[in-house]
Amino acid sequence: MKKLVALSIFLSFGSLLAQNSTYWQQHVDYKMNVTMDAKNYQYKGKQDLVYTNNSQDTLRKVYYHLFNNAFQPGSEMDVRIQNIKDPDARMVTKVKVGNQEVKESRIKNLKPNEIGYLRVSNFMQDGVAAMTKTVGTILEVTLPKPILPNSKTTLTLDFDGQVPVQIRRSGRNNAEGVALSMAQWYPKIAEFDFEGWHADPYIAREFHGVWGNFDVKITIDKEYVIGGTGYLQNKNEIGHGYQDAGVVVKIPKKTKTLTWHFNAPMVHDFTWAADKEYIHDVVKGPNDVDLHFLYKNNPKFIQNWKNLQPKTVELMKIYNKTVGDYPYKQYSVIQGGDGGMEYAMCTLILGQGSFDGLVGVTAHEMAHSWFQHVLASNESKHGWMDEGFTSFLDDYGSNEIADKKLENPFTGAYKGYFAMVNSGKELPQATHADRFDENRVYSITSYSKGELFLTQLIYLIGKENLLKTLKKYYKDFQFKHPTPNDIKRSAERVSGANLDWYLTDWTQTTNTIDYGIKEVKENANQTTVTLERIGRMPMPIDLLVEYTDGTMESFYIPLRMMSFEKENPNPAIKRTVLSDWAWAFPTKEFSIAKPKSAIKKITIDPSGLMADVKQENNVYK
Repeated sequence: MKKLVALSIFLSFGSLLAQNSTYWQQHVDYKMNVTMDAKNYQYKGKQDLVYTNNSQDTLRKVYYHLFNNAFQPGSEMDVRIQNIKDPDARMVTKVKVGNQEVKESRIKNLKPNEIGYLRVSNFMQDGVAAMTKTVGTILEVTLPKPILPNSKTTLTLDFDGQVPVQIRRSGRNNAEGVALSMAQWYPKIAEFDFEGWHADPYIAREFHGVWGNFDVKITIDKEYVIGGTGYLQNKNEIGHGYQDAGVVVKIPKKTKTLTWHFNAPMVHDFTWAADKEYIHDVVKGPNDVDLHFLYKNNPKFIQNWKNLQPKTVELMKIYNKTVGDYPYKQYSVIQGGDGGMEYAMCTLILGQGSFDGLVGVTAHEMAHSWFQHVLASNESKHGWMDEGFTSFLDDYGSNEIADKKLENPFTGAYKGYFAMVNSGKELPQATHADRFDENRVYSITSYSKGELFLTQLIYLIGKENLLKTLKKYYKDFQFKHPTPNDIKRSAERVSGANLDWYLTDWTQTTNTIDYGIKEVKENANQTTVTLERIGRMPMPIDLLVEYTDGTMESFYIPLRMMSFEKENPNPAIKRTVLSDWAWAFPTKEFSIAKPKSAIKKITIDPSGLMADVKQENNVYK
């Protein structure tokens, strides 16, 4: 308990320091009591929320997310599924209309007892009734009393909800038989920051939230085992694998329900799952973190889940080493029955696939904890900062613990990006997550191209500087909702390079990188090489020359607008640093002090880390 108090004090102190500078963010303290009727998949609850307005704005309205309302026929999510070109396969069924196979939204045909809903009543501000209006998945609240700058108010409400048939993330009795996956289940106040309110409707994308402390009590039939966000406060009364060593928990036969009491300091979400058949294992992770594993008692997959546990410990160690220490003392890997999704201090994942698949999804979802749940950029606007950076950490970390390491573990991301560029459907990364024409383009833009933002920093400023950048970014911006400029500034502060051009071209445009070897000719027993920039996006150039006698020589052409010279990535090979190349010049010429006949091969970017969209003109043989 002392550790938890110390963590809470540390985080609160950090928040106060932030408020005393030009940076500010809002703060919330939730108290919720909820009772679950597991037979009817319905629940009722009360919520008290202390809202601290650290902005200089006077707030006359507040907004809440009611995510469950998306799972109703005619909702924005339902209509979006019916109109997007490539709907998520998990959210549709294939039906025949005449001779044609059509993908039909699963939400469209939900019955009243299968839909999701979240209804709010008795909304009060400091004991005075407020005016509310439900608009789809958003609750608009007109306050009886404005919230002044640097002041607090208490917002209370009653809510009742129904758990939908699981279509995406949240839901009940899914294909793997998990009874309750309770993600985005409560009225959640929307984020208000320097850009204003972020009350985005829920259309199956990601989330954004306000950091705060959660005090949650869940009453449910005693047979259910719960896993999720937070620290269980009454573990020796609950049992189910949470009790202290040596403690025997006896639940009287007459007792029908148990009330689980969780506390979660400085999180922006609270998620839980429950099932009667969960096996619950606890393993010690690095820095005394308790790693919980909750999975169905299915003999076919139990060994996979046992074998997953030491791998998870290894992954957390490498993530801590690469980015920074995981700040909480608990993390839960929970079979939730629908893909994989990150939540505060836990993840809900599929549990019945191959062992490699289980490790892979755990590696990715747990990596989110550093980016989405400690840094927490706005995923609706900058999904690449979470999904892309998480994919980088996932690929990098998985490769670090692999028996056989790959020289470039990021090749999958490059292939995805090149395929998107060649499709002609790419949109800028700055596109709002809900505005993409296709799910596939959104995914590649966020995951693959987002990952390449970091891998190309290895190319631009060197691997050591990139790893220092990640550590600095994490240290400086944890619990602060960083924006794209923050990761760029972290890289600039570490390396000394100017990188504004990189952030602009890569994230705000669809400009591509394309450099080529235009001409190689011999002149007075020397060889003159002419390079050309074909794509709009500039880059410095690493170039390797392999000679017929088996020796090699590298050349480095700095990019003028970077004002930077990268250290030689391979000191074993002699490197010549040439004069810089300014973007406005379409070609660059330099000489090699050997005849053309002595040259076996010339390669632009032998590392493969520059996302040049036309690789064939990068090599001269």
